[in-house]
Amino acid sequence: MARLEVTETFAGIALPGHLHTQESLRFASSFQFRDTDVLIATYPKSGTTWMQEILTLIHSKGDLEAAKTIPNWDRAPWLEHTYSKDLLQETSGPRLITTHLPCQVLAPALRKSKAKVIYMARNPKDVAVSFYHFHKMAKFLPDPGSFEDFLISFLDGTVQYGSWFDHVKGWLSQQAELELFYITYEDVHKELGRSVERLADWLGCPLQPEEIREIQQHCSFSSMRENAMVNYTLVPCEIMDHSQGRFMRKGTVPAPPPPPGGVTAVKGLGSSPGLCPSTDCLSLQPLRQDGTSSLLCGCPWMGAKDGSEPPLRADGLSQEEPGKPCSLVCPQPLLSWQWVGADVT
Repeated sequence: MARLEVTETFAGIALPGHLHTQESLRFASSFQFRDTDVLIATYPKSGTTWMQEILTLIHSKGDLEAAKTIPNWDRAPWLEHTYSKDLLQETSGPRLITTHLPCQVLAPALRKSKAKVIYMARNPKDVAVSFYHFHKMAKFLPDPGSFEDFLISFLDGTVQYGSWFDHVKGWLSQQAELELFYITYEDVHKELGRSVERLADWLGCPLQPEEIREIQQHCSFSSMRENAMVNYTLVPCEIMDHSQGRFMRKGTVPAPPPPPGGVTAVKGLGSSPGLCPSTDCLSLQPLRQDGTSSLLCGCPWMGAKDGSEPPLRADGLSQEEPGKPCSLVCPQPLLSWQWVGADVT
């Protein structure tokens, strides 16, 4: 099934028809999760392949056999993809499942089980750059045009797979209702061993130090980039144009850009030097003016040093009084300054 030029629309989101049909998407939305299932949920280009590899090896206690002989899409099949239905139904034991679908599609089914969800997020600037290059490579995605054009579509949420902002907020809003573990690409990049240990403990699969070291070594970017089971070189050129680059490009976390030079007045805060660094935006924690994290929310503007001012969430609501508009006003769009001078190579 090629359907390279086809786009499917489901739950208001455009998706590539090469991988999805209405039937496969309905199957995903009504999927019967088991209590032993583990679901990896991500927005595209947020470290999905990395997490698939880590969890494969946590389940195998560091045994590399499956990771070196079975493609990752068979070890952790995509719930919404056309080829996955039989594979998922035929698997009798605990299943490792992957999805890019938004929370509103899967949450009702997930609430009927005790399945565990691991949500991995990544700095949206890096997601946009990586997603742009993937569009140039994947023949089942539309021509992205210039990076500037693609970025406008990304910020508007009109790219395939929808809005990054809605995707992250949607899944994180379900932390209290679902068995959900939240981790970031930046967390894993900074402390791979510690991230593996935390995930293993949460999954009830504690590892020995030597097993963690084995997983660390195999899940390094350099190792995975050369592993045909995860680097997508097995995908034929008719589907993915490998002459346009490598699926696993850099695997780096750029330093956050400096705040803008100007000072912008913010009601209730006096003056603020600008938006918070990208890594803090990613973890949905704004910085106070003294550089420390404020309350958990999505506001890009800085709270008072003593934390007395209720910060805004990304949707403009007060974190302290959910559902009530905050008295503070963000005078610029979320993350707007971070795109200036972005490295798109």
